[in-house]
Amino acid sequence: MADLFGTDAAPGPAPNPPLAERLRPRSLADVVGQAHLTGPEGAIGRMVAAGSLSSLILWGPPGTGKTSIARLLAEAVGLRFVGISAVFSGVAELKKLFAEARDAARAGQKTLLFVDEIHRFNRAQQDGFLGVVEDGTVTLVGATTENPSFELNAAILSRAQVLIVRRLDEAALGELLDRAEASEGRPLPLTADARSALLASADGDGRFLLNQVESLYAVKLSEPLDPAGLAALLHRRMPVYDKDREGHYGLISALHKALRGSDPDAALYYLERMLTAGEEPLYLLRRMVRFASEDIGLADSNALAVTLAAKDAYDFLGSPEGELAIVHACLYLATAPKSNAAYVAEKAAKRSAIATGSLSPPPHILNAPTRLMKDIGYGKGYAYDHDAEDGFSGADYWPEGMSAQTYYTPSPRGHEARIGERLAEWARRRAARRNDLG
Repeated sequence: MADLFGTDAAPGPAPNPPLAERLRPRSLADVVGQAHLTGPEGAIGRMVAAGSLSSLILWGPPGTGKTSIARLLAEAVGLRFVGISAVFSGVAELKKLFAEARDAARAGQKTLLFVDEIHRFNRAQQDGFLGVVEDGTVTLVGATTENPSFELNAAILSRAQVLIVRRLDEAALGELLDRAEASEGRPLPLTADARSALLASADGDGRFLLNQVESLYAVKLSEPLDPAGLAALLHRRMPVYDKDREGHYGLISALHKALRGSDPDAALYYLERMLTAGEEPLYLLRRMVRFASEDIGLADSNALAVTLAAKDAYDFLGSPEGELAIVHACLYLATAPKSNAAYVAEKAAKRSAIATGSLSPPPHILNAPTRLMKDIGYGKGYAYDHDAEDGFSGADYWPEGMSAQTYYTPSPRGHEARIGERLAEWARRRAARRNDLG
C-alpha cells in the first residue's frame, strides 16, 4: 500500500516490497478513513458512478491516501495515469508530459495527471497547467498538505474542486493494523495498551504507522511489549507543523481564542502543541503580550506586566526552564477578566484622527512659551486640575469645531468596572460645568 501514503513507485514490483506496498489498496473501497469522499454519496464516489472526473485538489495531512486515491480514480474511470512530484519536476518535464498527453488524447486515451505537493510549484509554473486543463488535454489531480487558499493560484482553484482528505482516526488506523496482521499471519507483539499507544503515536499518519509495524515485525521478541517497551523501541511521529504555514496560523489562532474564551486548559494545550512542535517561544510571548492589551486591557492591567515579566524570565532562563514562565503568563491571561474596550477605543480614535487630522487643540490647553503666543490667547483660561476639587476640573479638551467623542467604554468586568464608575461621575460633572458656563 505504498501508493496509499507515498509517491509513484518505480515500474514493476520490488523483489521484497515493504509492508506498505503489499497492503496498497486495489480499489477505492479499500482506502481507509475517507468514506466521506469515496463512498456512494461522496464527491469522488459520485464522479466514479457517473464515469466523469473533474480536476481536483486533494488537501490533507501526510499519510492519508491522497496518492492512492488519485491512482485508483484513474483506474475507476479509465484514464491513463501519470504521476509527478513538484519537488523533482520542472517546466521542461511538464512540457514533455503535456505533449505526451496530447498524443494520447489523439489516440483516444485521456490522461489523469497527478501532481504531488502541487503547492511547491511557483505561481508561474502553476499557471502552466491552465491551458491543458481548460482544453481537456489532462484532468489535473493535485495533492497538497497546505491550505490551497494560500498556496495555489486563484485561476487553478476556479478550475478544480478542492476535496478535504481527513487525518486518519483511530478506527481507520486500527483497520490498517488489522490488515497488517492478516498479511503477516500473526498478531503484533504488543499488549492491548501498547497497541493503543502505537495508534496514538502515528498521529493520524497511516504511512508512519505501517512503517512502525514493519519495524516491530522485524524484531525478535520473547514476549509482547508493553507501552514502556514500545516507547523504548520505537519513536513517536513528530507533529506536522510548518512555522510559516497553515499549521502555525491555525494553532496560534486556537491559542488566542481559547485565551479569549477563558479556557485555561485548552489554552495550555495549544501552547504546548506549539512549543513541542518547535515554535519559537518568543513568538508566542509576542502574541501573548498583544493579547494582554487587546483582550484584557484595563480590566486587569497586571496581565500586561505578567506577560512582559514572562518574556524577561524566558530571556534570562532560556528553554526548558523559562518555558514555565510562559505557562504562568498563559494561565494568567486565560483566567483574567476580559475586555476589548482598549482595542475598540484605539480603532475608533484612529478613524477620527484620520478624518479630522488638521484640527488644532483648543488654545487654552496649548503652552505659551513666547509673548506672542500669550498675546494671541495660548494657555488663557487653562484650569489646572490639581487645584480643582478632587483633582478634576471638567474642562473641555476637544478641538474647536469638533464635539466631544466617546471611544472608550469600559466593560463591567474586573478593574474596568471601577473605571466605569469614575468615568460616569466625571461625565456628570462635565455636564454640570457646561450647564454652569452655558
